[in-house]
Amino acid sequence: MDEYIEKHLVDILSATLEVESFFVGSPKRFQDFQHDMLRQRAVERNVEIMGEAINRILKVNPDFQLPNAKAIINTRNRVIHGYDSVTTEFLWSLIIKHIPALKCDVEKILKQGK
Repeated sequence: MDEYIEKHLVDILSATLEVESFFVGSPKRFQDFQHDMLRQRAVERNVEIMGEAINRILKVNPDFQLPNAKAIINTRNRVIHGYDSVTTEFLWSLIIKHIPALKCDVEKILKQGK
């Protein structure tokens, strides 16, 4: 695997693991997250990193296969440019469903590349 692509995949994986770490030692409850601005902003920042890393991968290799790559980039763009449309419900759906799926996809690609 190309070192540039691998570096960005590791960045994506690190961002997903960091989001997971925000909930270690406490149950994942939407009500708690809804009132935790610090966690919300931290999730947003990691979503930005994930989307930007995928964007950079696709710029050097447009045929790179990562499920939902365009959707992840669009999510990054929404967080950055459409910040006023980002709701806690939207972020929560990323935390519960989309970020874990991305983590699995990236881990699979990294394992295949070794």
